[in-house]
Amino acid sequence: MHLLQTLAASLLLTGSSLAGAIGSAHKATKASKTASTAIAPKVFIVSMFAPEAEAWWGIPEFNLLAHNITIPGLSPLFPDVHCTKDYEVCQLVTGEGEINAAATVSAVAFSPQFDLTQTYFFVAGIAGINPEQGTTGSATFARYAVQVALQYEIDIRELPSNYSTGYIPQGSELPGQYPTSIYGTEVFEVNADLRTIAANFARKANLSDNTVAQAYRAHYKTASGKYHAGTLPPSVVECDVATSDVYYSGNILGDAFANTTKVLTNGTGVYCATAQEDNATFEVLLRSAMHKLTDFSRIIVMRTASDFDRPYPGTSAAWNLLTAEQGGYTPAIENLYIAGIKVVEGILNGWDATFAAGVKANNYVGDIFGSLGGTPDFGPGREQALIDGGFYEKRSVQNRFKRRV
Repeated sequence: MHLLQTLAASLLLTGSSLAGAIGSAHKATKASKTASTAIAPKVFIVSMFAPEAEAWWGIPEFNLLAHNITIPGLSPLFPDVHCTKDYEVCQLVTGEGEINAAATVSAVAFSPQFDLTQTYFFVAGIAGINPEQGTTGSATFARYAVQVALQYEIDIRELPSNYSTGYIPQGSELPGQYPTSIYGTEVFEVNADLRTIAANFARKANLSDNTVAQAYRAHYKTASGKYHAGTLPPSVVECDVATSDVYYSGNILGDAFANTTKVLTNGTGVYCATAQEDNATFEVLLRSAMHKLTDFSRIIVMRTASDFDRPYPGTSAAWNLLTAEQGGYTPAIENLYIAGIKVVEGILNGWDATFAAGVKANNYVGDIFGSLGGTPDFGPGREQALIDGGFYEKRSVQNRFKRRV
């Protein structure tokens, strides 16, 4: 959840330059391959908007703009997949928000131009951060992605006095209860061992920081030490990501979604990063994995922190969101490459020894339904989740939708 003013300015500056950078400097590099010679990248970087994408361009390690491949169904703003000369590393830009992410990743995952069966998908974007778990500039690596806003909502001005938040899980009556109306995209769990390997690669990086961010972090120092993590320099943190199309700010929402993360992961997940797209991306990769087109155990999600999800004591949620100069946006963008290149190089350098065969997942990997096999370690159990999702005809249509009438 980066600062809106900074984002708007960045989009104005980079949106017009994006097409020009590719169109003029790389006009002759348009490429396509037939199904018989499908592109099989080892790493596919997933960026969400222009500044995240551009962080990987013009770097010394490789040229992502060597091939620019137009795929039907990609965003009209970002119509090309970019690949290195040897096609070992590719990048797509989804466009922001869950709808754009789902549409873009679907276009690539199901495209006959690609063989993605051994590809590592590296979701690398910026996010807000919970100062209880980390600080701006940090690189977070998630095991769980939780769609925290997939709930009922009551405006807080009309909230019953015994409710701590206006968010109520679908099919439930009180905050903090597990949903009984399951969509299937509430939680995804990725390979925890791969997550740690990637985080350890990133820990080799010297993360970027600046004096503005340092000064702002100091405000989170309190007598209780509640926000101690928010006062520290940038680091690599293994914690979980919350997906919401709504940019939110404040202690009430931050605490509510931290609790949602705990509830939906059966007490295992640790909320730290806020993002818009990850659950949409993961749902597509799960569906393509069901058709043996991708490998869901080869997903890494890294979110670098651009701003805090709540204000420091004595300031308002509105000020935190709209006005505060937090200083975290620039190091967050820079650290996508600084931390991320260590992950990409680690996979490429260790391909023959480790990564071609895959990193065995010792935890459950997949969705709440157990769609890829195994037994989910979150949710009410596979069978009950399927029932609550409407797979079994054990509930009448009237009962299923009783809270909408």
